[in-house]
Amino acid sequence: MKGVVFRGDRKLEITDFSDPTPGPDDVILEIKASGMCGSDLKWYRAEDLPKAKAALGFGGAGDIIAGHEPCGVVVEVGKNVPSTQARVSMRAMQHHYLGCGSCPQCSTGWPQVCEVGLTHVWGTTHHGSHARYMKVPAKTLVPLPEEISFVGGAAISCGTGTAWGILKRLELKSEDSIVVFGQGPVGLSVTQFAKSFGAEVIAVDLSDERLGYAKRLGADHTLNPLQHEELPAAVRDLTRGLGANASVDTTASPVARRDAVLSLRPWGRCVYVGEGGDVTFDVSNDIIRRQATIMGSWVFSTVQQLECARFVASRGIDVDQLFTDSWKLDDAKAAYESFDKQTGGKGVILPSD
Repeated sequence: MKGVVFRGDRKLEITDFSDPTPGPDDVILEIKASGMCGSDLKWYRAEDLPKAKAALGFGGAGDIIAGHEPCGVVVEVGKNVPSTQARVSMRAMQHHYLGCGSCPQCSTGWPQVCEVGLTHVWGTTHHGSHARYMKVPAKTLVPLPEEISFVGGAAISCGTGTAWGILKRLELKSEDSIVVFGQGPVGLSVTQFAKSFGAEVIAVDLSDERLGYAKRLGADHTLNPLQHEELPAAVRDLTRGLGANASVDTTASPVARRDAVLSLRPWGRCVYVGEGGDVTFDVSNDIIRRQATIMGSWVFSTVQQLECARFVASRGIDVDQLFTDSWKLDDAKAAYESFDKQTGGKGVILPSD
């Protein structure tokens, strides 16, 4: 089979691999949709990819098939896998982290916070979903409801699931207002979900094109920082002088991170999800005396992934609206050149087409 391998410095190759075979506790997924995630760009853009991976403890893995938003159909099952866990023809997503399996974090569905240390990250240390087939432990599968398309399931497998995890951290209520910094795939998903909760949503982005997508997904207001000298003041103007109840930063920009906190009313809650970088505050005036709460959120648990899928299915939320581009596997080079511009919505690779 063919698989996409990142080479760094905005280069990738479509390389030949042997079709995978399952171990006793594994399954083989035929990938119907493999989402493109903003975190993929970290490896795609890296000037020295081996050094970048080694810095995060992921060195020495060799050629690894990219992609960590898999969704597809089980086509082969290992001999030890019970039918209650996986079966041939089962529609499934995958949770793309696997830790030790027994520490308090792993045992409650949070393998990415494994107290022993991550052992598997699909698409980084182990072959990912930018290929027709993918071998994974059966216990990492999450069932895909019939009401959700494979493309929608791919979104839930990372970006949209991450948005769900953010809103669970914020405990967002229908009477709340929320300002979402960054309207890439994760920010757009936050916007769509927050509106489905009944909240008042303010979408922020430097791209008017992405703000247009946010509006179509339910944003009540849109703000482009290039048109506002003081963005927190613009947020207060839209919230009757109060500021937002909640905010999210998906950008990792130090300016956006600070504005996300300064846009809050007293007792407001902010979640940071954009990776890397830093931010500087006047701690007393910006945080303590405003009773602000700042939280981090790292993707989602296995329980939350299923919870998110069931919510999408039961509410009829059209997650497919997030996608603006779909690509065949052979077009992966053009797909990432387009995605790298970060002006559109979400992209997906369809390896089985």
